[in-house]
Amino acid sequence: IKKGIRYETSRKTSYIFQQLQHGPWQTRMRKISNHGSLRVAKVAYPLGLCVGLFIYVAYIKWHRATATQAFFSITRAAPGTRWGQQAHSPQGTAADGHEVFYGIMFDAGSTGTRVHVFQFARPPRETPTLTHETFKALKPGLSAYADDVEKSAQGIQELLDVAKQDIPFDFWKATPLVLKATAGLRLLPGEKAQKLLQKVKEVFKASPFLVGDDCVSIMNGTDEGVSAWITVNFLTGSLKTPGGSSVGMLDLGGGSTQIAFLPRVEGTLQASPPGYLTALRMFNRTYKLYSYSYLGLGLMSARLAILGGVEGQPAKDGKELVSPCLSPSFKGEWEHAEVTYRVSGQKAVASLHELCAARVSEVLRNRVHRTEEVKHVDFYAFSYYYDLAAGVGLIDAEKGGSLVVGDFEIAAKYVCRTLETQPQSSPFACMDLTYVSLLLQEFGFPRSKVLKLTRKIDNVETSWALGAIFHYIDSLNRQKSPAS
Repeated sequence: IKKGIRYETSRKTSYIFQQLQHGPWQTRMRKISNHGSLRVAKVAYPLGLCVGLFIYVAYIKWHRATATQAFFSITRAAPGTRWGQQAHSPQGTAADGHEVFYGIMFDAGSTGTRVHVFQFARPPRETPTLTHETFKALKPGLSAYADDVEKSAQGIQELLDVAKQDIPFDFWKATPLVLKATAGLRLLPGEKAQKLLQKVKEVFKASPFLVGDDCVSIMNGTDEGVSAWITVNFLTGSLKTPGGSSVGMLDLGGGSTQIAFLPRVEGTLQASPPGYLTALRMFNRTYKLYSYSYLGLGLMSARLAILGGVEGQPAKDGKELVSPCLSPSFKGEWEHAEVTYRVSGQKAVASLHELCAARVSEVLRNRVHRTEEVKHVDFYAFSYYYDLAAGVGLIDAEKGGSLVVGDFEIAAKYVCRTLETQPQSSPFACMDLTYVSLLLQEFGFPRSKVLKLTRKIDNVETSWALGAIFHYIDSLNRQKSPAS
């Protein structure tokens, strides 16, 4: 400002002298004595100072007005700003002393790709809590691009942009970015699946987030079940109390189905087949879980098996697939894993439900391990369990609810009987409900067993994605602090 005043004073003084030398009164000025010149100088300097002072005052007023406007802009914006964007410092510490951190998990399922952006807060020396989640899904699934890998990048980038908008810039470099593919890519030929994953990894590497060598992978079924178990027990608070009671998890996807719980009975541990028990380390504690994923027993893959088709292959010679689980008068087409099948019902010689149950039992025979302890563990059930129950009014479609395993059988019998006389808009309802009813019984659940069906706990999606990113972040922290 001082330099500006000096410059303006000098410029104005120079201008006045130019006018005095070349203006219309030039002739008159020549006649003025030296004393008169001094008088002009005495007038010019104060005038220049006044001009400079005027500029300085104007600048101060403008600066204050701008600052005031900015302040009110911030004040107006604050109520609509998310907590995660203003209640932390760039170092990741919230105003109340809680550590704030983020994680991004891509769920590449058989029917779609979804991004979950999680915000966590960790109170000093306590278990972290989830403070916010952003979710977006795109269809079709990643496996749909098996023959055109380049097209897969557009959807991945669109979901990455969601994360960029949701996470403050200062946190980008420290936020882990992970994609886990499930049954859809497990069922693809190995070479095609790897090309898709490599393309995703290229897109991830070009992003501003924290990307490790293991950022993109096909998730094995056991990890999927374990991650879902972490999710539901984290959200119900069971992981906060060492030795406290935990809940079990049932997930029914399109290509696979998972069961996971923490056994309390030694007999369960001893009787479990190889591959059914897995060790999990979280919060410096180790859990030995009963967890297994049945590939091919997800709802869509089970439909195909019940129809008599083969996964990933069109029907031989375009043959029609006939099933006792469909209305006798039904004829139509059904698409699964990019293959279209012609399907139809068959003439019923007995009740539709009896015929369908017999066929489903054939598909499930000797494929599911039964354990007695599930009778005594509280279970949450997700995904297609929820959708089917909501579709026939067993639970509220928005809020979820509880039911007993036998309710699926009652609903199956009713829908199958209805289909015998009047085909409905859901031709697979009889098949699906019968399948779920028998699958749960094969797991060892009695008909009177209560299940809790929900999409959200405390307004957070109950998918495996939360557990997976949480476990990933916990692993990163252990790598940084091996002694902890």
